[in-house]
Amino acid sequence: MSFKRFRRVRINPQIREMLTETRLSVSDFIYPLFIKEGKGIKNEVASMPGVFQMSTDEAIKEIKICQSMGINSFILFGIPSVKDSIGSDALCEHGVIAEALKAIKDACPTAMISTDLCFCEYTDHGHCGILNTKLQTVDNDATLEILGRQAVIHAKHGVDMIAPSGMMDGTIEAIRGALDDAGYSHLPIMAYSTKFASAFYGPFRDVAESAPSFGDRRSYQMNPANRLEAIDESLEDEAQGADILMVKPALAYLDIIRDIRERTNLPIAAYNVSGEYSMLKMAGKMGLIDYERAMMETLLSIKRAGAGIIITYHAKEAAAIING
Repeated sequence: MSFKRFRRVRINPQIREMLTETRLSVSDFIYPLFIKEGKGIKNEVASMPGVFQMSTDEAIKEIKICQSMGINSFILFGIPSVKDSIGSDALCEHGVIAEALKAIKDACPTAMISTDLCFCEYTDHGHCGILNTKLQTVDNDATLEILGRQAVIHAKHGVDMIAPSGMMDGTIEAIRGALDDAGYSHLPIMAYSTKFASAFYGPFRDVAESAPSFGDRRSYQMNPANRLEAIDESLEDEAQGADILMVKPALAYLDIIRDIRERTNLPIAAYNVSGEYSMLKMAGKMGLIDYERAMMETLLSIKRAGAGIIITYHAKEAAAIING
């Protein structure tokens, strides 16, 4: 009658707590922030309740609140006032993220600040780099050079970690080389190493103002059907010098997180993306689920799959629950 052991180890909350295998910590979370040029700006995004476009001064206030809750890691996305075909703001020493980095590191020196390295937020066409107009897609090799320049600008302004998300082939090698040549060999790279061409990014494109003006990103993002290629993408980024590997989105790809966890000793991150966040928010608002329980179960599933780092818009709400 060995099956009775299951009920014995679930009989009271003390035993259940003692035998809990996977635990969430506030230090697991990276909180995304969307930086918009200007002052006194805090615009809530209709498709992402509780998520805001913020000017740097408001972002600093938000970071200080988060730090009081134990959240100390953030990733910045820029929303420039002017966009063009090559994303010039991303290559400017006085661009929105360059200026935000300096101000945030001055005001919050202990905050761990990563930056999203891509061009979709900065280009007028919404794609992730320089376009090959003949093929109507991104010119991969031309984009590598400007990604390296973007990384060095962020490094000069105090970034703690670079997180390239554009899915250009050779990105990690190009950025690692540019950083090393500029004297920033100490800066880690968190690669968006397996990033799928997903339907779950819709609300993000609202907040980042980055929807493609034509076509889609399937020529350079991962096919959701391809498990083996996804594993290969992450292992290739490891070979090129990535320090942390990432799977994005998280929930529809928990199997990929586990697959990669079993094949590398590098830290694994997962991005709990905007569509995943908004679905829970809307379901909770409609009374279809217990929002807080579903949120914590979702985050726990990501960690249980093998991700030690979770980029999530739920970070503040989850921290409040964890902190009691």
